[in-house]
Amino acid sequence: MRESDTFPRVSDADLFAALRSVLPEEAVLTEAQARRTYESDGLSAYRQSPRVVVLPADEQQVQAVLAACHRLGVPVVARGHGTGLSGGALPLADGVLMSMARLNRIVAIDAHARTARVQPGVRNLAISEAAAPHSLYYAPDPSSQIACSIGGNVAENSGGVHCLKYGLTVHNLLRVRGLLADGSPFEAGGEGPDGPGFDLLALLTGSEGLLAVITEITVRLLPKPRTVQALLAAFDDVERAGQAVAAIIAAGIIPAGLEMMDGPATRAAEAYVHANYPVDAEALLICESDGTAEEVADEVARMRALLEAAGATEIRYSRDEAERLKFWAGRKSAFPAVGRLSPDYYCIDGTIPRRTLGEVLRWMYARSREVGVDVVNVFHAGDGNLHPLLLFDASKPGEFERTELFANDILRKCVEVGGTITGEHGVGVEKIDAMCGQFAAPELETFHGLKHAFDAAGLLNPGKAVPTLHRCAELGRMHVHHGELPHPDLPRF
Repeated sequence: MRESDTFPRVSDADLFAALRSVLPEEAVLTEAQARRTYESDGLSAYRQSPRVVVLPADEQQVQAVLAACHRLGVPVVARGHGTGLSGGALPLADGVLMSMARLNRIVAIDAHARTARVQPGVRNLAISEAAAPHSLYYAPDPSSQIACSIGGNVAENSGGVHCLKYGLTVHNLLRVRGLLADGSPFEAGGEGPDGPGFDLLALLTGSEGLLAVITEITVRLLPKPRTVQALLAAFDDVERAGQAVAAIIAAGIIPAGLEMMDGPATRAAEAYVHANYPVDAEALLICESDGTAEEVADEVARMRALLEAAGATEIRYSRDEAERLKFWAGRKSAFPAVGRLSPDYYCIDGTIPRRTLGEVLRWMYARSREVGVDVVNVFHAGDGNLHPLLLFDASKPGEFERTELFANDILRKCVEVGGTITGEHGVGVEKIDAMCGQFAAPELETFHGLKHAFDAAGLLNPGKAVPTLHRCAELGRMHVHHGELPHPDLPRF
């Protein structure tokens, strides 16, 4: 996983003793069965049991663990709630897996400043629940918001169905407090509109645990909208639905949410949650408007006209809050719903210009038939963030490998049309080779330089997110042009 193993090998006895000197006995997990719980994140296709798992309960314990590991030269992978989908929290066989789940306090809600100060193990949805008595909420809402941690959201710069209007995690952060690889404390950002120096807050957001371990986060809260209404539009052609998305944005409308599901995803979601979706549709758009009653009425009328002009075969309005939530329940349950269609599926993400939606979807379905891997699409249509779900059966030899090759084809297509290899899931280990096709050597050297500035010893989450130049040089002769498998050294299933 690394270009070379440069870390000195410390005996298990010495490492475990060092960790138990700064943590309670029960917070250091060395038994194989206990460690196996942490062998993967949401990308379960890649698994690796860590050498040891630690469960710090506060910032002081996190600091002590980092200082001990830095002194011994032992790498550390920080983990949130394990819902990530790129292998960013995949452990190292020779390293420490540090779970941040016990740092789960909401430290303060400031209703006047509209901020929340929280620890990294707090669930995303718990922030909005705590802010609700003040008629406030936290806008970024990944589909996993009921379970995912805010620390993980910061690490991956997560989005959600409302990110089109209200932005990703980076747009809703004010300040983070954390620790460098040696345990040194630092802060980035502030509660004012701007601060002195470089924008380190933006740099840390989405850095996938390579630069620091975040121990406290201050987020921006928003007032709950006075009125919210959703539209459900059915199309008999996926490309027409993509054209409708482009038309809405081109008209200067920025909906609170603009999501798309293709026919298989729609039918799977309907069977799973009974949201009253039109199951004969080949594509479904969910468009949401929020604001004052007058603003919503105007925006909904304009969107309806554009949807009709684009060829929508049916349009429905949410008549009340219960029906609006039902519309979204199907979309937010699409991933588990698709799990009923196949023994396994591989969820990837890539982002493309909205104008290329129809072209890329058409290409994807054609390529799916060529390679013999079924694909189901559900995604953030408003900002072009695709989430293809590739269906396969891991028990059949060669199926995952063929699926993985198709996934890399999709990522290359995203780059080809002017997009990127990820929108919100991060790079982790899943897309690390695809980085070679997205960035040139000078850019990768800059990324490595930033990593070195924060973590000179390379102990934080090594082998993730940024490939070595040596690896990219090898790939120039290998799978980029010849269809070979990415990162062959990673353990699978």
